[in-house]
Amino acid sequence: MNVVCRMRRSRRVRPPRCWPRWPWLALALALPAWASHPGQRELIAEVVRDTGQDPAALEALLDGAQKQPSILEAMARPAEAKPWSAYRPIFLTPQRIDEGVAFYRTHRALIEDTARRYGVDPAYLVAILGVETHYGRITGRYKVLDALVTLAFYYPPRAAYFRSELKTLLELPPDHLAGPLDALTGSYAGAQGWGQFMPSSIRDYAVDGDGDGRIDLKNSLPDILASVAHYFAGHGWVSGAPVAARAQPAADARAVPVADARPQWPLEQLQAWGYAPLVPLDPALPSSLQTLEGPHGPEYWFTFDNFYVITRYNKSPLYAMAVHQLAQAIAAGVGDAGP
Repeated sequence: MNVVCRMRRSRRVRPPRCWPRWPWLALALALPAWASHPGQRELIAEVVRDTGQDPAALEALLDGAQKQPSILEAMARPAEAKPWSAYRPIFLTPQRIDEGVAFYRTHRALIEDTARRYGVDPAYLVAILGVETHYGRITGRYKVLDALVTLAFYYPPRAAYFRSELKTLLELPPDHLAGPLDALTGSYAGAQGWGQFMPSSIRDYAVDGDGDGRIDLKNSLPDILASVAHYFAGHGWVSGAPVAARAQPAADARAVPVADARPQWPLEQLQAWGYAPLVPLDPALPSSLQTLEGPHGPEYWFTFDNFYVITRYNKSPLYAMAVHQLAQAIAAGVGDAGP
């Protein structure tokens, strides 16, 4: 601990008088030596340092959060671990498509106005809500504090990420949340609202779409749609640009190792390696190649910048493809609603 100490001038020997160099640390050290969760006191100290909040109030808040073993179990079996042949049927069902079309038609003016303002294709806004929460029907029943405390303090593989998200949640202004911190509910990963925003996404991209002076990603559809649109726009979405297209490999096509969905080559390079597009495409398009395990064997897909934007929402190419195909199905159902 970095402290400044001065010896008292006295004929008697007395212990040094010490005080912390930083006032926030003094406040944090005033907390009890015990804490409900490992690392809790250090996190509180950082929040106090950065925001000046009452450490006792933060302590009480985190003391009330419970470790949830079921969250740790869910982290061990994510849906994205499935092959595409099993993942696709979860989201591309007739019911989810029909309900997406109905949702679009019901809120068409708001959806299309929001999409125009942010330069995002409207069917993709609806598809995100369809994949994430079945259009707001399933937003999660875990307490957000329980989820983030569990993952920040008891899940070593990604503890640093979730600790950062927990810190961000504690630092968000109250007018950025749908209710009190200890009453918020969401997914087992701590995501909230119809669009399942993590705290850092709320901080960076959530928008007051209805102009009422607060952001409510659970009850305000204008806030929800504007926030998803702002997220896409902030990551570089280009309205009307292609997202993905099927590729036909030649018998001697070169194997193309791909680390993520970031476009790495012009399309013509992938064509030279033996992958032919099934629809006309600009050969100069920055592209990547995804291989998905479909029901009848491997499927090869050219993917482009907009596909990569979807993976900024969830890094899984399976997720991005599900959003893309659901958006296409919704657009087809409502008419001219997307590329």
